[in-house]
Amino acid sequence: MTADYDVLIIGAGISGIGMACHLASECPEKRVAILERRHAIGGTWDLFRYPGIRSDSDMFSFGYAFRPWHDYKVLADGPSIRQYIADTARAYGVDRSIHFGVKIEEASWSTEQRRWTVIARHENTGETSTFTCQYLVPCTGYYNHDHGYLPQFPGQERFNGLRIHPQHWPDDLDYRGKRIVVIGSGATAVTLIPAMAGNAAHVTMLQRSPSYIFSVPAYDKISATLDRVLPTRWVYRLARWRNIRLQRLIYKAAKRWPHRIRSWLLTHVEKQVGTGVDMRHFTPGYNPWDERLCAVPDGDLFTVIREGKASVVTDHIETFTEDGILLKSGKVLKADIIVTATGLQLQSFGGMNLRVNGRKLDPSSLMTYKGVLLQDVPNLAYLFGYTNAPWTLRIDMAARYVCRLLKHMDKAGFDMVTAHAPSDEMLDESILGSLQSGYVQRGQGVLPRQGRGLPWRVLHNLEVDREMLLKQTIADPALEFKHAGARATASPASLEGSRAMSA
Repeated sequence: MTADYDVLIIGAGISGIGMACHLASECPEKRVAILERRHAIGGTWDLFRYPGIRSDSDMFSFGYAFRPWHDYKVLADGPSIRQYIADTARAYGVDRSIHFGVKIEEASWSTEQRRWTVIARHENTGETSTFTCQYLVPCTGYYNHDHGYLPQFPGQERFNGLRIHPQHWPDDLDYRGKRIVVIGSGATAVTLIPAMAGNAAHVTMLQRSPSYIFSVPAYDKISATLDRVLPTRWVYRLARWRNIRLQRLIYKAAKRWPHRIRSWLLTHVEKQVGTGVDMRHFTPGYNPWDERLCAVPDGDLFTVIREGKASVVTDHIETFTEDGILLKSGKVLKADIIVTATGLQLQSFGGMNLRVNGRKLDPSSLMTYKGVLLQDVPNLAYLFGYTNAPWTLRIDMAARYVCRLLKHMDKAGFDMVTAHAPSDEMLDESILGSLQSGYVQRGQGVLPRQGRGLPWRVLHNLEVDREMLLKQTIADPALEFKHAGARATASPASLEGSRAMSA
C-alpha cells in the first residue's frame, strides 16, 4: 500500500503528539499522519514501566502549553503522563491519524518528485508499507528504544539471581522480601529505590560517583489554594510562569556561581538525610548542571535511607559473584536482584536510514538550523527538547516554528526549503551541548553537530529560542526556497518578497 500526506510525523510520543496537535490547530488543511512503532500512544512513557517511573520536571512546565495539566501533583507518575498524552491526542482528533506497529526502515527524499518516500515494516507481520509526504518530521527523541546502555561487568555470568535493565522491566516481577542492588546514581536510580524499598528486604544504591539530588514538594499547595479563589486557567498560567522562571533562575545561577549553588544543594541534602550518613555519598565531583540534577518528591529517597530501608555505597565493581557483587574495597553486596540503571544508548532518528537524492546521510556530519531543520536536507524538521529544562518547552516552540514555516511556504508558493550553512561553521560537538553525563559523552558520535554560532548552534536557552523560533521572520539567507515545479533556487527578489510576507 502507498499513502500520500502533506506532513508525516514519526513517533506518537509526547513530541509527535504535540507536533500533530499544533498542525491540527494552525494548519488544519494539511493532510497529516503519524507513524508509531509501538501499539500505543506515549513513546517513552509507554516504554518505561519500572516502579516509580515519573517525570523529573514539574508538570505545569512539562505539560503542553496549549493543554494545561490540571493536577497538583508536582512530579507525575508514568501512567498519568501516558494518559495525559493520549487524552490530548483525542481532544485534538490526532489519534485517528496514527498508524501503529510500524517501524521506519528508510526515508528517502527526491528533489525531482518533491516528496519523501518512507518505507515502514509492520513488525507483527513483516509486511512493508510505503508512505509519501511533502514534509517529514521525525519526533523520535535521541535514544535507542530497543536497547539501553549496559556495560560488561566482570563475572556477570556467574550471578545466579535476576539482572534487569529498567528499560526492559518484567511485568510480573515480584521483589517482595528480596535484596536488591541498583547500579547507578541518576534519575532512574533515585526513582526506583524509594519505590521498591517498601516491599524489598533492602535496597542498595551502588554508585561510582554521586549525583546532585534535590527535594521538591510532591504537591503544589500554593496552586491548590489559589484554585479555590481564582479561575483554574489563571492558576495554571501563574504556576507555569513561576516554575519556568524558577528553573531558569537556578540553572543560570549554577552556571554563574557554581560554588554557591553547590553549597546550597549540599546543605539541603545534609538536612534531609540527617545525622549518621556520610555526605561523601551525596557530594559530586563536578559543578551543578554539568550533569542534570535529580529531583525527588518530598525527599522520598532521603526518607527511606533515614529509615534504614535503603542505603548508598560509593565504590567500584571488582566482579559479580554467584550471590552478589564484590567491590574493589573488598566489601560484598549480597543481592537477589541486580538492577542496572546504567543509562541510555543514544540514537538519531529512531535508527532509520535517511537518503537525499539517493545519497545516504550521516546525521553526525550535519548541523541543525535553529535546532529544527537539518543542514542540506530538504523539507525535514527534527524535533528534540531541552536537556537543561522541561523537554516540552522546546518541543512546543519548535512545532510552532514548523507551522509558521509551512504557512509561509504555502503563501509564497514554495514547495521546498533547505537550510545551507557556511563551510567553516561546524564544530566537533553534538547538539546536546556541554552536559558531561555518561550517556551524552557516549553518544557524541551519533548525533547532529553544533555550529560556531546561531542559528547553527543549539544553546538550550529558552529566551534565545523563543526569539529565534517564534519572533524572527521565516525568510533567511541561510534558507533556500524553491517554487512548486521550479528547478532553480529562489531568487534574491523572491526571498525578499517572502520576507515581506512573513513579517
